[in-house]
Amino acid sequence: MAESAREMAVKARAASRQLQALPSEQRVAILNRIADSLLEHEAAIMAENAQDVEAATGKVSDALLQRLVLKHNKIQQLADGIRAIAKQEEPVGRLLSRLEVAEGLVLDKVTSPIGVLLIIFEARPDALPQIASLAIRSGNGLMLKGGKEATRSNALLHKLIVDAVAEVAPGVGRDLIGLVTSRDEIDELLKLHDVIDLVIPRGSNQLVSYIQQHTKIPVLGHADGICHIYVDAAADMDKARRICVDAKVDYPAACNAVEKILVHESLAGEKLDSLVKAMQEAGVTLHGGERGAAALGLPAAPSARHEYSSMDCTVELVSGLDQAIDHIHTHGSGHTETIITEDQAAADDFLRRVDSACVFHNASTRFSDGYRFGLGAEVGISTARIHARGPVGVEGLLTTRYLMRGTGQTVEKDKGVAYTHRSLPLA
Repeated sequence: MAESAREMAVKARAASRQLQALPSEQRVAILNRIADSLLEHEAAIMAENAQDVEAATGKVSDALLQRLVLKHNKIQQLADGIRAIAKQEEPVGRLLSRLEVAEGLVLDKVTSPIGVLLIIFEARPDALPQIASLAIRSGNGLMLKGGKEATRSNALLHKLIVDAVAEVAPGVGRDLIGLVTSRDEIDELLKLHDVIDLVIPRGSNQLVSYIQQHTKIPVLGHADGICHIYVDAAADMDKARRICVDAKVDYPAACNAVEKILVHESLAGEKLDSLVKAMQEAGVTLHGGERGAAALGLPAAPSARHEYSSMDCTVELVSGLDQAIDHIHTHGSGHTETIITEDQAAADDFLRRVDSACVFHNASTRFSDGYRFGLGAEVGISTARIHARGPVGVEGLLTTRYLMRGTGQTVEKDKGVAYTHRSLPLA
């Protein structure tokens, strides 16, 4: 009889407590074994993925199909990312502060795993080993619910990972990471607020929005990836062309791909035309904002706030930095924004005032990524303002707890203790 999702979550919590009790070296060994196993089984992974892609072709959107495909260099990149996670400083039980509450009474604040995570993702089989590795490093249990379009890829990747855990740490075993393959609907999983501590959705804005609206479990993630590039009056146009093309063409379906380019109105003419030409020659279909459509003869964008997730992009004219920032705040999703300019004061102003998770100067929005940020991998990119923001790596999967060590102290309505509240060195 198949295990229920509730039973899997309870077992994942028990296994996570065993994982937390392991010495750091053993959790590192698990991660290195996973990286080795991915490389050893690369051909089998690619074969399963090819079958998934073949079955999904013509049945899912182009954007979803792009996320489903595992490219040949991806397995090596995944292995490298997992090894980078393994090399990070031990995250669990890290001492953050130490306070003498009273003489002989010391209070430590330390990092701690969140508990059991539920990851719901569409396509993106590469997300599975990334998320699993981050969960292992941070001592969390994990429940995974992948899309049916990646069934074969997910099943093999899950097997390789739990086999590695069982091989290196038999006491933790395979229950640490559960893959929900039954027909359990997402609604049923979202009801498990008593056994699951955090939901991280990875997929379309429709999926993320639905999850946010239908669960009591805290949700970490973003519903939209509407990223902007502002090409300032003082922009180096060669940089502008290269960055704008890369930010769209490198991976159009990604949440960190640019969806709208705001251009200072003083660049209208030869400079703007050269940017438009570069984008179109790269295969991008351009749409115009309210002013951009008229100035450039482009078809109107579907709306002022639109995520294409394809080789489409909106171009709009703005009067300057202030209007660009106002536009981003009004029509953006708080994900990633870039300014292209040689004016350092304008760049500093943009970085200081734009209220998004990631804000760049003279760099592609595609850099907004856990692997590229040196996190090894990410469970997702959060546009939330509580707990974690931007690419979420190991630190975003931790909370804190307090450890107190005394010598027999009692409160006695605060008459039995003389409080000192003195900060102590962490060493």
